[in-house]
Amino acid sequence: MADRKPFVGGNWKMNLHGDEAVALAEALAEQFTATDKVDVAVCPAFPYLAKVADALGSSDIKVGAQDFYIEPNGAYTGEVSLSMLKDCGVSVVLVGHSERRHVIGETDVLCNEKVHAALEAGMEVILCVGEKIEQREAGQTDAINTAQTAYGLAGVDAEQMSKVTIAYEPVWAIGTGKTATPEDAQNAHAAIRNFVRTGLYNNAVADGLRIQYGGSMKPANAPELIGQADIDGGLIGGAALKADDFCGILNAAL
Repeated sequence: MADRKPFVGGNWKMNLHGDEAVALAEALAEQFTATDKVDVAVCPAFPYLAKVADALGSSDIKVGAQDFYIEPNGAYTGEVSLSMLKDCGVSVVLVGHSERRHVIGETDVLCNEKVHAALEAGMEVILCVGEKIEQREAGQTDAINTAQTAYGLAGVDAEQMSKVTIAYEPVWAIGTGKTATPEDAQNAHAAIRNFVRTGLYNNAVADGLRIQYGGSMKPANAPELIGQADIDGGLIGGAALKADDFCGILNAAL
Protein backbone atom coordinates (compact mmCIF):
# COMPACT_ATOMS: atom_id res chain seq x y z
CA MET A 1 0.00 0.00 0.00
CA ALA A 2 1.29 3.49 -0.83
CA ASP A 3 2.43 5.75 1.97
CA ARG A 4 -0.34 8.34 1.81
CA LYS A 5 0.12 11.57 3.76
CA PRO A 6 -3.01 12.24 5.88
CA PHE A 7 -5.09 15.26 4.87
CA VAL A 8 -7.28 16.97 7.49
CA GLY A 9 -9.69 19.66 6.36
CA GLY A 10 -11.79 21.92 8.55
CA ASN A 11 -15.15 22.90 7.06
CA TRP A 12 -16.40 25.89 9.06
CA LYS A 13 -19.68 25.96 7.08
CA MET A 14 -21.88 29.01 7.82
CA ASN A 15 -20.30 29.57 11.23
CA LEU A 16 -17.93 32.14 12.74
CA HIS A 17 -18.07 35.84 11.93
CA GLY A 18 -14.99 37.85 11.02
CA ASP A 19 -13.30 38.31 14.39
CA GLU A 20 -14.08 34.71 15.39
CA ALA A 21 -12.71 33.30 12.14
CA VAL A 22 -9.52 35.34 12.43
CA ALA A 23 -9.05 34.35 16.08
CA LEU A 24 -9.42 30.66 15.23
CA ALA A 25 -7.03 30.94 12.28
CA GLU A 26 -4.45 32.68 14.49
CA ALA A 27 -4.81 30.02 17.18
CA LEU A 28 -4.36 27.22 14.62
CA ALA A 29 -1.32 28.92 13.11
CA GLU A 30 0.20 29.19 16.58
CA GLN A 31 -0.62 25.64 17.71
CA PHE A 32 0.06 23.74 14.48
CA THR A 33 3.73 23.07 13.92
CA ALA A 34 4.71 22.80 10.28
CA THR A 35 5.30 19.21 9.28
CA ASP A 36 5.69 17.17 6.14
CA LYS A 37 3.63 14.37 7.68
CA VAL A 38 0.15 15.84 7.34
CA ASP A 39 -1.65 18.32 5.05
CA VAL A 40 -4.11 20.76 6.62
CA ALA A 41 -6.73 23.10 5.18
CA VAL A 42 -9.53 25.22 6.61
CA CYS A 43 -12.63 26.34 4.72
CA PRO A 44 -14.19 29.52 6.16
CA ALA A 45 -17.24 31.33 4.85
CA PHE A 46 -16.74 33.42 1.70
CA PRO A 47 -16.63 36.90 3.34
CA TYR A 48 -13.68 35.94 5.54
CA LEU A 49 -11.44 34.00 3.15
CA ALA A 50 -8.90 36.80 2.70
CA LYS A 51 -8.87 37.64 6.40
CA VAL A 52 -8.28 34.02 7.34
CA ALA A 53 -5.51 33.70 4.74
CA ASP A 54 -3.81 36.76 6.24
CA ALA A 55 -4.24 35.42 9.78
CA LEU A 56 -2.66 32.10 8.81
CA GLY A 57 0.34 34.01 7.54
CA SER A 58 3.31 31.84 6.69
CA SER A 59 1.90 28.69 8.31
CA ASP A 60 1.50 25.56 6.22
CA ILE A 61 -2.29 25.57 6.66
CA LYS A 62 -4.04 25.93 3.32
CA VAL A 63 -7.19 27.98 2.76
CA GLY A 64 -10.13 26.23 1.14
CA ALA A 65 -13.48 27.39 -0.22
CA GLN A 66 -16.76 25.63 0.45
CA ASP A 67 -18.17 26.32 -3.02
CA PHE A 68 -17.62 28.21 -6.29
CA TYR A 69 -19.16 28.65 -9.73
CA ILE A 70 -17.93 26.91 -12.87
CA GLU A 71 -17.69 29.96 -15.15
CA PRO A 72 -14.62 32.25 -15.06
CA ASN A 73 -16.65 35.49 -15.04
CA GLY A 74 -19.85 37.03 -16.34
CA ALA A 75 -23.48 37.70 -15.45
CA TYR A 76 -23.88 35.17 -12.63
CA THR A 77 -25.33 37.19 -9.80
CA GLY A 78 -24.40 35.96 -6.36
CA GLU A 79 -21.73 33.51 -7.55
CA VAL A 80 -17.97 33.47 -6.93
CA SER A 81 -15.37 32.41 -9.51
CA LEU A 82 -12.26 30.34 -8.99
CA SER A 83 -10.01 33.24 -10.02
CA MET A 84 -11.66 35.40 -7.33
CA LEU A 85 -10.99 32.68 -4.79
CA LYS A 86 -7.35 32.55 -5.85
CA ASP A 87 -7.15 36.30 -5.19
CA CYS A 88 -8.23 35.54 -1.62
CA GLY A 89 -5.50 32.94 -1.09
CA VAL A 90 -7.60 29.83 -1.77
CA SER A 91 -5.89 26.70 -3.12
CA VAL A 92 -8.42 23.97 -2.15
CA VAL A 93 -12.12 23.69 -2.95
CA LEU A 94 -14.91 21.41 -1.77
CA VAL A 95 -17.20 19.85 -4.37
CA GLY A 96 -20.43 17.96 -3.75
CA HIS A 97 -20.67 18.36 0.03
CA SER A 98 -23.83 16.62 1.22
CA GLU A 99 -25.39 19.95 2.19
CA ARG A 100 -24.78 21.28 -1.31
CA ARG A 101 -26.31 18.12 -2.77
CA HIS A 102 -29.28 17.59 -0.47
CA VAL A 103 -30.08 21.10 0.81
CA ILE A 104 -29.06 23.29 -2.14
CA GLY A 105 -29.94 20.68 -4.76
CA GLU A 106 -26.68 20.28 -6.67
CA THR A 107 -26.68 17.40 -9.13
CA ASP A 108 -24.00 14.84 -9.98
CA VAL A 109 -23.63 16.54 -13.36
CA LEU A 110 -22.92 19.93 -11.77
CA CYS A 111 -20.48 18.33 -9.33
CA ASN A 112 -18.57 16.86 -12.27
CA GLU A 113 -18.51 20.24 -14.02
CA LYS A 114 -17.13 21.78 -10.84
CA VAL A 115 -14.41 19.13 -10.51
CA HIS A 116 -13.23 19.88 -14.05
CA ALA A 117 -13.39 23.66 -13.61
CA ALA A 118 -11.40 23.51 -10.38
CA LEU A 119 -8.72 21.20 -11.78
CA GLU A 120 -8.36 23.36 -14.88
CA ALA A 121 -7.89 26.35 -12.58
CA GLY A 122 -5.08 24.57 -10.74
CA MET A 123 -7.02 23.99 -7.53
CA GLU A 124 -6.92 20.95 -5.28
CA VAL A 125 -10.34 19.29 -5.10
CA ILE A 126 -12.06 17.51 -2.23
CA LEU A 127 -14.92 15.55 -3.81
CA CYS A 128 -17.51 14.58 -1.21
CA VAL A 129 -19.61 11.42 -1.50
CA GLY A 130 -21.92 9.65 0.92
CA GLU A 131 -25.24 7.95 1.53
CA LYS A 132 -28.35 9.06 3.39
CA ILE A 133 -29.78 7.00 6.25
CA GLU A 134 -32.54 5.40 4.15
CA GLN A 135 -29.96 4.37 1.55
CA ARG A 136 -27.73 2.89 4.23
CA GLU A 137 -30.62 0.94 5.74
CA ALA A 138 -31.47 -0.39 2.27
CA GLY A 139 -27.93 -1.74 1.87
CA GLN A 140 -27.07 0.82 -0.83
CA THR A 141 -24.01 2.43 0.79
CA ASP A 142 -21.44 1.15 -1.69
CA ALA A 143 -23.73 1.66 -4.68
CA ILE A 144 -24.35 5.32 -3.77
CA ASN A 145 -20.68 6.02 -3.04
CA THR A 146 -19.39 4.43 -6.22
CA ALA A 147 -22.05 6.14 -8.35
CA GLN A 148 -21.24 9.58 -6.91
CA THR A 149 -17.54 8.86 -7.35
CA ALA A 150 -18.02 7.78 -10.96
CA TYR A 151 -20.11 10.82 -11.84
CA GLY A 152 -17.80 13.21 -10.02
CA LEU A 153 -14.65 11.90 -11.69
CA ALA A 154 -16.06 11.34 -15.18
CA GLY A 155 -13.53 12.61 -17.71
CA VAL A 156 -10.81 13.24 -15.12
CA ASP A 157 -7.56 11.64 -16.27
CA ALA A 158 -5.15 9.69 -14.09
CA GLU A 159 -2.60 12.51 -13.99
CA GLN A 160 -5.20 14.97 -12.67
CA MET A 161 -6.05 12.59 -9.83
CA SER A 162 -2.97 13.71 -7.91
CA LYS A 163 -4.98 16.88 -7.18
CA VAL A 164 -8.12 15.04 -6.01
CA THR A 165 -9.09 13.87 -2.54
CA ILE A 166 -12.35 12.03 -1.85
CA ALA A 167 -14.23 12.68 1.37
CA TYR A 168 -16.62 9.94 2.45
CA GLU A 169 -19.29 11.63 4.53
CA PRO A 170 -22.22 9.45 5.56
CA VAL A 171 -25.03 12.01 5.51
CA TRP A 172 -26.67 10.47 8.56
CA ALA A 173 -23.52 11.13 10.62
CA ILE A 174 -23.05 14.83 9.79
CA GLY A 175 -23.92 17.13 12.66
CA THR A 176 -25.95 14.40 14.36
CA GLY A 177 -23.31 13.17 16.79
CA LYS A 178 -23.63 9.73 15.20
CA THR A 179 -20.47 8.19 13.81
CA ALA A 180 -19.93 5.14 11.68
CA THR A 181 -17.97 2.52 13.56
CA PRO A 182 -14.32 2.38 12.51
CA GLU A 183 -15.08 -0.93 10.79
CA ASP A 184 -18.06 0.51 8.90
CA ALA A 185 -16.05 3.55 7.83
CA GLN A 186 -13.12 1.39 6.76
CA ASN A 187 -15.41 -0.85 4.71
CA ALA A 188 -16.88 2.14 2.89
CA HIS A 189 -13.44 3.63 2.23
CA ALA A 190 -12.07 0.32 1.01
CA ALA A 191 -15.01 -0.10 -1.37
CA ILE A 192 -14.44 3.39 -2.82
CA ARG A 193 -10.72 2.72 -3.27
CA ASN A 194 -11.38 -0.67 -4.88
CA PHE A 195 -13.83 0.94 -7.31
CA VAL A 196 -11.24 3.57 -8.23
CA ARG A 197 -8.73 0.75 -8.71
CA THR A 198 -10.81 -1.61 -10.82
CA GLY A 199 -13.67 0.49 -12.19
CA LEU A 200 -12.06 3.84 -13.02
CA TYR A 201 -8.27 3.92 -12.99
CA ASN A 202 -5.51 1.57 -11.83
CA ASN A 203 -3.42 0.46 -8.86
CA ALA A 204 -1.21 3.54 -8.84
CA VAL A 205 -4.11 6.00 -8.74
CA ALA A 206 -6.02 4.00 -6.14
CA ASP A 207 -2.99 3.54 -3.89
CA GLY A 208 -2.15 7.24 -4.04
CA LEU A 209 -5.71 8.52 -3.58
CA ARG A 210 -6.46 10.05 -0.19
CA ILE A 211 -9.93 9.31 1.17
CA GLN A 212 -11.03 11.38 4.17
CA TYR A 213 -13.73 10.44 6.65
CA GLY A 214 -16.30 13.16 7.14
CA GLY A 215 -18.85 12.06 9.72
CA SER A 216 -18.58 13.60 13.21
CA MET A 217 -14.87 12.95 13.72
CA LYS A 218 -13.65 14.24 17.10
CA PRO A 219 -10.37 14.04 19.04
CA ALA A 220 -11.72 11.05 20.98
CA ASN A 221 -12.53 8.88 17.95
CA ALA A 222 -9.98 10.27 15.48
CA PRO A 223 -7.10 7.92 16.39
CA GLU A 224 -9.11 4.76 15.75
CA LEU A 225 -10.74 6.14 12.60
CA ILE A 226 -7.55 7.48 11.04
CA GLY A 227 -5.79 4.31 12.12
CA GLN A 228 -7.83 2.30 9.62
CA ALA A 229 -5.97 1.19 6.52
CA ASP A 230 -8.03 3.18 4.01
CA ILE A 231 -8.88 6.30 6.05
CA ASP A 232 -6.44 9.07 5.19
CA GLY A 233 -7.53 11.91 7.44
CA GLY A 234 -10.82 13.71 7.90
CA LEU A 235 -13.13 16.45 6.67
CA ILE A 236 -14.09 17.98 9.99
CA GLY A 237 -17.20 20.02 10.77
CA GLY A 238 -18.10 20.89 14.36
CA ALA A 239 -14.76 19.86 15.84
CA ALA A 240 -13.00 22.24 13.45
CA LEU A 241 -14.56 25.26 15.15
CA LYS A 242 -12.34 25.00 18.23
CA ALA A 243 -8.58 25.12 17.94
CA ASP A 244 -7.96 22.55 20.67
CA ASP A 245 -10.37 20.04 19.14
CA PHE A 246 -9.06 20.50 15.62
CA CYS A 247 -5.44 20.23 16.75
CA GLY A 248 -6.38 17.09 18.69
CA ILE A 249 -7.47 15.53 15.40
CA LEU A 250 -4.29 16.77 13.70
CA ASN A 251 -2.25 15.08 16.40
CA ALA A 252 -4.12 11.85 15.73
CA ALA A 253 -3.28 12.17 12.05
CA LEU A 254 0.39 12.69 12.95
